[in-house]
Amino acid sequence: MLLEIPLFFAPGFYKMDLSELPVLMSAFYLGPVAGVITELLKVLLKLLLKGTSTAFVGDFANFVVGCTFVLPAAVIYHHHKTRRTAIIGMAVGTLCMTELFHLPIDQIVAMGTAVNKGITSVPTLVLFAVVPFNLIKGIVDSALTYLLYKRVEFLLFPELRKKNQTPPVQSK
Repeated sequence: MLLEIPLFFAPGFYKMDLSELPVLMSAFYLGPVAGVITELLKVLLKLLLKGTSTAFVGDFANFVVGCTFVLPAAVIYHHHKTRRTAIIGMAVGTLCMTELFHLPIDQIVAMGTAVNKGITSVPTLVLFAVVPFNLIKGIVDSALTYLLYKRVEFLLFPELRKKNQTPPVQSK
């Protein structure tokens, strides 16, 4: 969360970061409850290191949006742990996160209009800022999780390597 990239099409408080990546990996490995706890720890750690600039409203919103992404993904993945269900879970999580909307509307629309003249109302804000941001964030976090999860799992948990190794072939 400390490395944030503002996006040109959205108000300044919408910034891209990769903070959901470790949360999603935790949720996939340890389960949905662990994902929520990791999400909470992520936000608390950010508050300790960086503080808040939104009187905790943005931090609470980050927690809620993060859970909205991670929970459906983890629940679906844990139903049947395959690559297919991981992809489906992350896609559902991305869609759930994309549908969620928060914060005082008039201020957000005004901030959006300052950045993008096409944003003139709540529907155009959602269409031109919220939806693209959440789609990009969900797709990037999902793609990186998909690429890294199994590699990190074997690095962090050596006992899995032993379980998945085939015994050497004995020659006669």
